[in-house]
Parts: sequence; C-alpha cells; structure tokens
Amino acid sequence: MEPAFFDVIRERHSVRYYDPTVTISEAELKQMLEEAALAPSSSNLQPWRFLVITDPAEKERLKPIAYGQQQVVDASAVIAVLGDLDSYQNTERIYSSAVEMGYMNEETKNRMVPRNIETYKNLPIEAARGVVLVDGGLVSMQLMLVAKAHGYDTVPMGGYDSVKFKDAFHVPERYVPVMLIAIGKAAREAHPTYRLPIDEITVWNRYE
Repeated sequence: MEPAFFDVIRERHSVRYYDPTVTISEAELKQMLEEAALAPSSSNLQPWRFLVITDPAEKERLKPIAYGQQQVVDASAVIAVLGDLDSYQNTERIYSSAVEMGYMNEETKNRMVPRNIETYKNLPIEAARGVVLVDGGLVSMQLMLVAKAHGYDTVPMGGYDSVKFKDAFHVPERYVPVMLIAIGKAAREAHPTYRLPIDEITVWNRYE
C-alpha cells in the first residue's frame, strides 16, 4: 500500500547518515526521476537535467568537492540537479508533442512556440539562471517527496564547490548546478526540526 500524501510530507526529514550497504536499482531511480519530472516548470520547458552518481569511485571523487560530507559516499546515490539555460530549444518538440497527444490545439502551439523561443533566448543571463533555479527547486522538492514515498531518505545539499563540480564531472557550460540530493536508507533516524508558526511567516493580501 502506498503511503498517504500527508504521511509523506510529515515524515520526510533531511537525513545525513546512510546505510552504505543499501543499493537502489537503476530502474527504480529512473522511476523516481520520472515521477519527480511531473513537477511544473516555466512554460513547461522542463529545464531540469539529472546527473545520477552511483559509482563508488565517482562518489569518492565528489566527497572533497562537497567539503567532506560523508553522506556523499554512504548514500545509495547522489543526484545532481542541473538547470539547462538552453532548454528553450526544446519548445517546438514539447509543444508539438502536446498537440499530438491532444493536450493543445495547433493554433495555440503556433502562437506560443515563436513567442517563447524569442523570450527565453533573449533573457539576460541572470534572469535565465533565475528561471532554471526556480524550476530546479520545484523538481528537487518533488524528488525528495517521491523518494520518501518509495521508502527512501534524502538530504538536499548546497554545500559544495559548484565550479569544481562542473569541472570534475565534465558538466557542460549551459547547465547551472541547482543542488545535490543524497538518497538512500537512513542509518540513523533524523531528528525532528522546529518550524516557525505560520502566523509569523504569513501576510494576507499585502504588507502594510
């Protein structure tokens, strides 16, 4: 029986200690990525790209780049979430497929494709980075929830040298590192964390 949604969101915690004997099959990792990739994205361009690191030698290569964090080595896999600055190049393919599947009519596609290509192609670099970082954050959170639903634990990691990472793993320039996500089985239960009261972090309608 699949876990209930609210169980998943309440039970997901960031885990930093993993059982190094646990492996996750390539088929199951692929399934989790497919489920994560159902996340929304700007203009449905799906700019996320995944570098899945499972080889022990490659995880050892990553460890010093991630400032010695042991979960990089002990977790079953580390998934680097990347954002493709040139994802607009897939606009025609994505929208044409939507027409073929009956999700969109031809008129809408013909109107939106050239407009989207022109818009994203000419975005200033910082704006383009902002788009893929937001979309990368959406797919990353979805991946962590998906993993929990599959019975695995995760931790998102921003603590790594992104320049050295791109160099060591031959990441093309067009890809912006979003975060690393370790995934596996917890060797030590994660501790609960405090959350600020919702009334302290919520404003209704506008700031006065």
